[in-house]
Amino acid sequence: MLTIVWDVDDVLNDLMAAWFRQCWLPAHPDCRVTYAALRENPPHAVLGIEKAEYLLSLDRFRSSDGGRRLTPNPEIQRWMREHGHRFRHMALTARPLASAGEAAEWVFRHFGNYIRCYGVAPVRLDAAAPAYDRDKADFLRWFREADYFLDDSEANVAAVSELGVKAVLFPQPWNGGSLPVEDTLKYLVTT
Repeated sequence: MLTIVWDVDDVLNDLMAAWFRQCWLPAHPDCRVTYAALRENPPHAVLGIEKAEYLLSLDRFRSSDGGRRLTPNPEIQRWMREHGHRFRHMALTARPLASAGEAAEWVFRHFGNYIRCYGVAPVRLDAAAPAYDRDKADFLRWFREADYFLDDSEANVAAVSELGVKAVLFPQPWNGGSLPVEDTLKYLVTT
């Protein structure tokens, strides 16, 4: 059975959109930037702030009630109901370790009928913690059980492609994903 590895934030859920609507816009009512205009991730330059300020705000949101109540992607939920039984599934995140447990609970609450594995290639790792993997490609090089990989990061998709995995760019404003979500998901069952 083939294995699909799913990115969590901005693929299985709408983290950036929720953060933008629930945190950024209320705190910056004069902001004229739209979500569709967030052509970079992280979007700190587009928003005119320092990267550290953006990351602090995003990390706070991840641990907030809003972060815990993120909406699962309905198109992926529908795809899972129709096709999920044909594959094994894993979630792989690059969150900081401080919020990785909350994300795991969220994944299993919303996708647990299908996703049975959860991996972390943590970002901004504490200096005292062992650094097993630099990124998701390093994690999957070790894991060795990925046939498909979906992510919103062009860099992650390129790096994982080099492993021989069919890596799929999930469309978001900040990447070159030109296919609609429905067509992106169709690729998984037609190749």
